[in-house]
Amino acid sequence: MSRQAAATRSDMARIQAALKLARRGHDLLEQKRRILMAELAGRIEEVREVQSGMRDIFAGAYSGLRMANIAMGIENVERVAGIVPEEDRFVIRLRSIMGMDIPEVDPLEPVCSPVYSLGGMSGTSSVLDNAYVQARSLVPLIARLAEVETSVYRLAMQIRRTVRRVNALEKVFIPRCEAQVRSIAAALEENEREDMTRIKLSSGREM
Repeated sequence: MSRQAAATRSDMARIQAALKLARRGHDLLEQKRRILMAELAGRIEEVREVQSGMRDIFAGAYSGLRMANIAMGIENVERVAGIVPEEDRFVIRLRSIMGMDIPEVDPLEPVCSPVYSLGGMSGTSSVLDNAYVQARSLVPLIARLAEVETSVYRLAMQIRRTVRRVNALEKVFIPRCEAQVRSIAAALEENEREDMTRIKLSSGREM
């Protein structure tokens, strides 16, 4: 309420209308908060599942890389790694949840064949081939983890903003409107009593 409410019926009707709208807005925001919280809980569980699935694969990939470094030497491994192209097959879409965009990465099939000939390139070996295949198998999981972690962050920020709005309505705006309505109602009732008293006094004098 930007201006001071006067003790009039028109002002009371205006405040009551604002109060009704605020209560409806509060209910909708509370519903939004519950939906976002449920979505956040699901996404957090997905993060745990993806991270758990990545641990063993990461361990195998690092083990394979260590074996390749031992068998071929770090410089040779880095030379071969330099010819591997960057992954560019990611397709990111946006899904709306309660008016907020959540990223979704299309499932990415792992590339199981190295970009060089298996064991055919000078200085390479099956040990490096194995390390390469294991590392490439991590790409879809990394994409999935990036998706769910970004979703968790965005959902958490949106929930935080929604909770602030709910609290502002619940603890500030609605109580203030209710107090103004009570104050105006009391003032109008007092004015009515004074008017009735004046009418009675005037009637008594006329008699």
